[in-house]
Amino acid sequence: MPCQNLFAALFVTLVAAVTPVANAADLAIVVEGVASADGRVMVALFDSAATFRRKPVRALVAPAAVGTVRLDAKDLAPGDYAYVVYHDANANNALDMNAVGMPVEDFAFSNNAMGQGGAPGFDAARFALSAAGAIVTVNLR
Repeated sequence: MPCQNLFAALFVTLVAAVTPVANAADLAIVVEGVASADGRVMVALFDSAATFRRKPVRALVAPAAVGTVRLDAKDLAPGDYAYVVYHDANANNALDMNAVGMPVEDFAFSNNAMGQGGAPGFDAARFALSAAGAIVTVNLR
């Protein structure tokens, strides 16, 4: 009996350890067009239209490098996502704006989406993340 309890406990532990990984996906965001190595590249990842540009499910940060920067988000639930990325060249943790509210630091939205007179909506920036994971590319502007 004690041996059966030990095996049962080990089985439950193994299933619990494997289950989150089996349902988790990894996302790599490749940011192209980084103009300088100053500051860092910032990404805010969203999982719904209701939270888009308000409350990210994940925030990613990487040191800036001229050309291309890759940021990785591990263990995400498969589903629909959208993100905002910007090059925080002066490392002040904010997307700097000019007097009329236009960004003065390079930025982009997933799918390279653009809005009409403002930021795009979630549907324009949305992409599907499968359980297999994904690598997505975006170009700063």
